[in-house]
Amino acid sequence: MKRDRGFVGFYNYHFCWCFLLLFLNSLQAAPDTVFNVKVFGAKGDSITLDTDAINATIKAAVKAGGGTIYFPAGTYLSYSIRLQSHIAIYLDQGATVLAATPSEKVGYDAPEAANNDTFQDFGHSHWHNSLIWGENLEDISILGPGIIHGKGLSRGGPYRAPIGNKAIALKLCRNVTLKDFTILYGGHFGILATGVDNLTIDNLKIDTNRDGIDIDCCKNVRVSNCSVNSPWDDGICLKSSFALGYARPTENVTITNCSVSGFDRGTFYNGTYQRNEANLVPDKEGPTGRIKFGTESNGGFKNISISNCVFEYCRGLALETVDGGLLEDVTISNITMRDIINSPIFLRLGGRMRAPEGTPVGVLRRINISNINVFNADSRFATLISGIPGHAVEDVRLSNISIWYRPLDAESKENIQQEVPEFEKEYPEPQKFGVIPAYGVFIRHAKSMELNNVNLYLLGKETRPALILDDVEGIKFRNVTAAKGSNPTLIEMKNVSRLSIKDSESLKDIELKQVKNKQF
Repeated sequence: MKRDRGFVGFYNYHFCWCFLLLFLNSLQAAPDTVFNVKVFGAKGDSITLDTDAINATIKAAVKAGGGTIYFPAGTYLSYSIRLQSHIAIYLDQGATVLAATPSEKVGYDAPEAANNDTFQDFGHSHWHNSLIWGENLEDISILGPGIIHGKGLSRGGPYRAPIGNKAIALKLCRNVTLKDFTILYGGHFGILATGVDNLTIDNLKIDTNRDGIDIDCCKNVRVSNCSVNSPWDDGICLKSSFALGYARPTENVTITNCSVSGFDRGTFYNGTYQRNEANLVPDKEGPTGRIKFGTESNGGFKNISISNCVFEYCRGLALETVDGGLLEDVTISNITMRDIINSPIFLRLGGRMRAPEGTPVGVLRRINISNINVFNADSRFATLISGIPGHAVEDVRLSNISIWYRPLDAESKENIQQEVPEFEKEYPEPQKFGVIPAYGVFIRHAKSMELNNVNLYLLGKETRPALILDDVEGIKFRNVTAAKGSNPTLIEMKNVSRLSIKDSESLKDIELKQVKNKQF
C-alpha cells in the first residue's frame, strides 16, 4: 500500500516545526537554571575574596528549585563554599577555585561537633572545615574542566578554626557526581566522602600533598578514569571509620581505569614527574600514592572490584583490616606496577582495635587477585600476607602474577629479620615488619590459599629463599616458578598443613598433610 506523499510531507513539516519550537523553548529556559557567579558579585580576579558571592549564588539557585552554579574563566579566591541539594557546580575551562589563606580571625568554617572522634584521626571526624563541603544532601555534582586549587589549605595540624584542611568534604549525602575537574594541593584530603551513597567519581586529575580520594563508609561507588598523584599519602583509599558514631561498611565499589603515583607534588600535573622529595614523606618511608583499604576499618569492606589500574613510583596494593571490620569478597585484576617502594601486594589482618570496647578482631577472606605485572619491586618486604595468631587470613587466590624484584642494598642486607615480629596491635605498614627473610612471598597465619601461575624473578643477587610459609593451613601451588639466588632453598615452611605442589618449575609434585619445619 502506497502512502500519500502529501501526507508524509505535511507530517514531516509539522514534526520538524514542533522540534524547533521545543529546542527554542529549551534555550529560553536555560538561563533560569544556570546561575553565573559573576552576576552575583564574584570577581574571579584572584585578589578579591569571592566567598560571599559564591554562596549567594548557591542560595539563589536553591530558592529557584536547583540549578547549575556556573564559574566562567577566572580565579575565584574563597573560603568555605556550602553545597546544597539539587545543585551542580560547573567549572569552565580556565576557571579556578582558589583556597584562600586564613588569618587569625577570618577563614574556613569551624569544624563541627563530632559524632565520634575517638577511633580515628581528627581529619576524618569533621567536614565543615573545608573549601567545599556538604552534609545531608542529595543530587549534587561538581563538574567541568576547571581547577580546584587548595593553596590555602593545611595538610596537617593545628586543626583549630579558621583553618581548612580538605578540598571537598561530603557527609551523609546521596546521588553525587564528581567529574572532569582537577585538584591541585587538596590539603589533608583532596576528597573526603563519608557515608555517601550512589557516588560517581570520573575523569579527575589530582596532584596533591596528602590523601587524594578517601571513600569512607560509602555504598554504591564508581571510581573511573582518574589519575591521582599523592606522594605524601594514599592515592585512592577505601576506609570504614567510626566517624559517623557507628560502624558502617564501605561496600559495592568499583575502581577501574585509574592510575596512582608518588611523584613530587605538582610534577605530575606539570608533566615533569620528578622524584626528589622521597625523604619528605611524613612517615619517612618513601612516596605513598597507592590504592589501599584501611587503615580505619571498623565497618569493614564488602563486594569490591578493582581493575585496569596502573601504579608507578609508589607503594603497592594494600588491603588492611585492623579495627574489627570484615574485609571480604574482593576481586582485583589487570594491574600493572613499576618502581614499587614496598610490598607490591600487602594483605593484613591485625588487632590494632581502634574501636569500641568489646569489638572482636575482624576477618579478611575471599580475595581474588589476578593478572598482575610488577617490575622493579622492593624485595625488602616481599609480597606480604599475614593474619595474627588465632585469626587467619582466609581464602586468598593469587593467579597469573609476575613480579620482578630488585636486590637489597648493603644496609638492608645487614638487617634481614631472623624472626618477623607479629606487630599485631600497631599501625599496619610493610616497613614496620623489617626486612623480610624471603624476597618473594611471605605468608603467615593463613588458610585456604592458592598460588596459580605465579612467577618471581630477580633483578640482581639474592641470598634469601623465595617463599616462606608460617602457620598456614591448606595451600596449593600450581605452576609456580621462582628464581633462585645463592641460597639453595626456594621455600621454607613452618607449621604448614595440607600442602599441595604441582606443575611447578624446580619443585617436585608433592602432597603433604603436615609439615613442622621443612625446606625445599
